[in-house]
Amino acid sequence: MHTWDEAASRWLDETRDKADHARDVQKLSWVSRYLSGKLLSEITGDHIAQIASAKRLESATATVNRYLAVVRAVLRRAQLVWQWVDRIPKVQLQRELHRRIRWLTAPQAQRLLSELPEHQRDAALLALSTGLRHGNVVGLEWSQIDLPTRRLWIHPDQSKSRKPITVPLNDAAAVVLERWRGRHSQFVFVYRGKRIGRLNTAAWKKAQRRAGIENFRWHDLRHTWASWHAQMGTPLYALQDLGGWNSEAMVRRYAHLAPSQFAAYAQCLLPLLPPQG
Repeated sequence: MHTWDEAASRWLDETRDKADHARDVQKLSWVSRYLSGKLLSEITGDHIAQIASAKRLESATATVNRYLAVVRAVLRRAQLVWQWVDRIPKVQLQRELHRRIRWLTAPQAQRLLSELPEHQRDAALLALSTGLRHGNVVGLEWSQIDLPTRRLWIHPDQSKSRKPITVPLNDAAAVVLERWRGRHSQFVFVYRGKRIGRLNTAAWKKAQRRAGIENFRWHDLRHTWASWHAQMGTPLYALQDLGGWNSEAMVRRYAHLAPSQFAAYAQCLLPLLPPQG
């Protein structure tokens, strides 16, 4: 008879090459308060519902689903691959509403940057300049950067798409990196001489309040970067490569912000319409 703790530990060991492995560790640590010590055969739908209800009190539906998805993955592997248990409860993900993308205007971004402490300000400015995800920013190493050619690289094991990404550096990004050169032998962004583990901190939230900004996550800096690109006319195929997205559908979320390429087609109907005025 095997317990949830054994299954979670083995699953983490077998999936350690995932780009978001550290987040899976955090999720399963949180889940353990509800499943730790239980035999896999004892876990029921009621336990799953309890996890979902508790997480819903502190997080959005999308986050609840990410936690449930990890629980489901562990249980499925325990049943189908390791054959530790004959039956597992159904883990039903919750319906997510498609909300509008959260992004900042340039003046809002300037206000937020002015309220952040130096390490968060420059990390946020790099994210706004490049679209890098949180994990890629905090884990960025000098070995990934070539300032003379204005490029940095995200290796396959560091990218969500599991593909290498070459990121061009604009002037703002280059200035930020120059400012942090020499502060640490390995990592770009450090705080008190040590690598930064998390940027979405209490200081981040307090800076938002002072800047008059609400409901804005660190990941929304990436949405802001992509939204700005769309508004400035960057073609969606180019934006897809810049952001390292596998799917065109992920990029089309920003298409409505792009300058209209169909205005001329709308005008072509004028000869057929009755004169106005």
